[in-house]
Amino acid sequence: MRHQFGKVAVLFGGKSGEREVSLKSGSAVLAALQRQGVNAEAFDPATRPLHDLEDYDLAMISLHGRFGEDGAMQGALELLGIPYTGSGVMASAIGMDKWRTKMMWTAAGISTPAFELVNADSDFDAIEKKLGLPLFVKPANEGSSIGISKVKVAGALKAAYELAAESDPLVIAEQFVGGGEYTVGILGDSALPIVRIVPKNEFYDYEAKYLRDDTEYRCPSGLSSEKEAQIQQEALQAFNVIGCSDWGRVDFLMDEAGKHYFLEVNTSPGMTDHSLVPMAAKAAGIGFDALVLRILELAHVG
Repeated sequence: MRHQFGKVAVLFGGKSGEREVSLKSGSAVLAALQRQGVNAEAFDPATRPLHDLEDYDLAMISLHGRFGEDGAMQGALELLGIPYTGSGVMASAIGMDKWRTKMMWTAAGISTPAFELVNADSDFDAIEKKLGLPLFVKPANEGSSIGISKVKVAGALKAAYELAAESDPLVIAEQFVGGGEYTVGILGDSALPIVRIVPKNEFYDYEAKYLRDDTEYRCPSGLSSEKEAQIQQEALQAFNVIGCSDWGRVDFLMDEAGKHYFLEVNTSPGMTDHSLVPMAAKAAGIGFDALVLRILELAHVG
């Protein structure tokens, strides 16, 4: 195994708002590789110069958010000629940007909740009326639900916009879809079993994702086998439209009538004890160590 992969840098930590989550993901990934005899070492781009990567044969990306999931690190690895895991430069950049992802999906006929770009000069009352209440407000280029608000009363959109704009100048308002939240893990050319997410607080925010132990995850999802197969196929299409490859996650919402809407794509999903791709892989008979090794096997340049 050590000979097969050479010297592997597990990239985690970084300097995004998701650093703490990345530290947990990367630590778990590093331990899994080392358990299987891979010559893997920790590499934190926040504390080491990138040219040190020239000493490695492969890069396992366990970074989340900006400077790791947005194409920046992928571009650096391309220039260095080092094979890396996950999607390429452009797909990573688009996938990090919820607004551009949704525009591409809309153009391709893939259903996504209605949305509006919001800025300081927007007509907030008009957007509230157009999208209806409640609605969500999100930084377009953040993950882990950082900066997200649920606007429930008229006149509250402006304050929600200002909070989101602290994380990213690009902010979207999005129609509320209230019939359930789900996710589809992608591994290679296949979709993993769907996971339904049932948070005990108002929505699946940072606390529900990483800090609480009462968030409920259902796999099997409770969908009919026909519906699950349909959504898995469409999730692969949504993943491919963005240009994503190798592994990731596509989140979707269901309305009360049973219609699904794709929400966003994650090109470097979490790999913590609360994370969804390992959960779905386990349901498919793939243990955590085997999952990590499979992702590493898919490493590429370009």
